[in-house]
Amino acid sequence: MDRRDFLKTVGAVGVGIAAADASASTAVHAPPDAFGVLVDTTACIGCRKCEWACNQVNKLPVQPLEEFENKDVFAAMRRPDAGNFTVVNQWAREGREGNVWAKVQCLHCNDPACASACLVSALEKQPNGAVKYDPWRCMGCRYCMVACPFQIPAYQYQDALSPEVRKCTFCIERISAGERPGCVEICPVECLIYGKRDELLTLAHERIGAYPGRYVDHVYGEHEVGGTSWLYLAGQPFPSLGFPELGEQSPARITENIQHGIFRRFIAPIALYATLAQVMWLGSRKDEVAAAAHKSEQPGEGHHE
Repeated sequence: MDRRDFLKTVGAVGVGIAAADASASTAVHAPPDAFGVLVDTTACIGCRKCEWACNQVNKLPVQPLEEFENKDVFAAMRRPDAGNFTVVNQWAREGREGNVWAKVQCLHCNDPACASACLVSALEKQPNGAVKYDPWRCMGCRYCMVACPFQIPAYQYQDALSPEVRKCTFCIERISAGERPGCVEICPVECLIYGKRDELLTLAHERIGAYPGRYVDHVYGEHEVGGTSWLYLAGQPFPSLGFPELGEQSPARITENIQHGIFRRFIAPIALYATLAQVMWLGSRKDEVAAAAHKSEQPGEGHHE
């Protein structure tokens, strides 16, 4: 049995457990007054000022704003890491010349798998929409990294004394004080719109209805993995912009049922870990495919828009 068959087999075991305990599952919805951000990728100009602002707000390594004008970084797809909570990637525009850009960060899921996988509640969904991380509770198990369907949480491996899990904070201190996230505030073309999630969804569908030739009829994050606080509009299918194709059920619904099965029926924890590993493996495969597509679609060196 190879690695893929192994994961499929143990994954099936996990899903079976989940199905058996489906009645114990409790549906989770976005808080009624949760905030969110609508990202209109058709308006993004790839200036990367949002990356700079994120570093400033979160006290990440300071770099001059001029360094973010370097467009050579678009030659390869990037992922957020422990020192960069958000990145902007460049993709070929489908059916037309030119490029399109898409910002990547934690999507702050309505029903976050990272929080579900955390054994010590170091990650929790907040009423304002943010998925907040508490480093004082974290024990460094990194199950959150395995559970995340977007592969966002990163770990400070280089910090031997007090490593933390790092990800977009949704600028929780700023939004708690009535301010907008740093990336939203600095965006020069207002492709990032901050507000109540319900109102952003209404706005997104109004734009799609008003400009059907500009947008695909899909608001990414409205339903994926149970919905997310960050929502996206695009002019081409989302997989062509590096977004994974995901179902409407949060992985948390599966893992929690598996955990219930473990403690209720004393089933070996390997089913839980194996299912989480399968989620991670599926995500990494999608990243590999997206990276290969990104590389093949990129124009020649020095020909960025």
